[in-house]
Amino acid sequence: MSTSPIVRHIGILTSGGDSPGMNAAIRATVRCAAVNGIRTTGILGGYNGLVGDHTRPLGPRDVSNTIQRGGTILRSARSEDFRTAEGRSKAAATMRKHGMDALVAIGGDGTFTGANVLFKEHGTRVIGIPGTIDNDLAGTDMTVGYDTAINTAVEAIDRIRDTASSHDRLFFVEVMGRDTGFIALACAVAGGAEFVLVPERLEHIEELVTALGKASGTKSSSIVIVAEGEQEGGAFDVARKVKQHMPAADIRVSVIGHIQRGGAPSVQDRLLASRLGVAAVDGLLAGTHDAMAGVINGQVQYTPFDKAIGKRKTLDADLFRVLSILAT
Repeated sequence: MSTSPIVRHIGILTSGGDSPGMNAAIRATVRCAAVNGIRTTGILGGYNGLVGDHTRPLGPRDVSNTIQRGGTILRSARSEDFRTAEGRSKAAATMRKHGMDALVAIGGDGTFTGANVLFKEHGTRVIGIPGTIDNDLAGTDMTVGYDTAINTAVEAIDRIRDTASSHDRLFFVEVMGRDTGFIALACAVAGGAEFVLVPERLEHIEELVTALGKASGTKSSSIVIVAEGEQEGGAFDVARKVKQHMPAADIRVSVIGHIQRGGAPSVQDRLLASRLGVAAVDGLLAGTHDAMAGVINGQVQYTPFDKAIGKRKTLDADLFRVLSILAT
């Protein structure tokens, strides 16, 4: 949606799960705002901070030495209060109290859902920056944090491969992805895995066992990547079921876990976050709001929240074909 507002003061928050590059996005937003003569205020603890009025001024020097830091300097938290109409009224009151004309919300689907409701109920002008390691949001080719997460996971998988090869073992490696398999599929191809299990595709254990049986004839070790939300269960559940069919197999399970969320953001994530932080301010100045800034085919685009929320991207089917070919 577009109007012609005057923007003098922008609030910034990070919400939902942290992702590498959030700090780079905060930094870019603050510095672009400063160049345009706009004040910025950091909201501490996501929507919880907006409801409870936990804020701090942010200037260009306050975000120095942050582009390389993981996590979020503004912190993040779930807010049960913000789920209520009363809580959202308090959030809007906090913005009015400090004279904030607009909000930049960095996060995922839940973050944008909250921003969209805040706009509909109180007219709050919001631009979203997609910060999530899952890479599942419509309206952008990549989300901030995804590239770092898959690089972190693949580095761990490479090390696991060394052990698997040394001991002729079958490893089940669980990566993040409760609702989507973007991380798992990318890691499977890049990590040279033999098979991948993701929430979007129902793969029966029998199919996996058959594939592993074929691989065992030519390979001394195998790796299966399992998204945490896979329909057969997590990696431990899958390993247990496979063991029933392959009792002689030397099976191990490794859960990579939350290290995928942390660490210094990759160059790709720093670039993306920097572009989108500037795009968020540019969008607000141009009158765009109630929308998410993203990059599609190399170009910044703004997708209305109504078209971005709940509209998950689909996995690239060709990557499954590539994996099956390269796993032979």
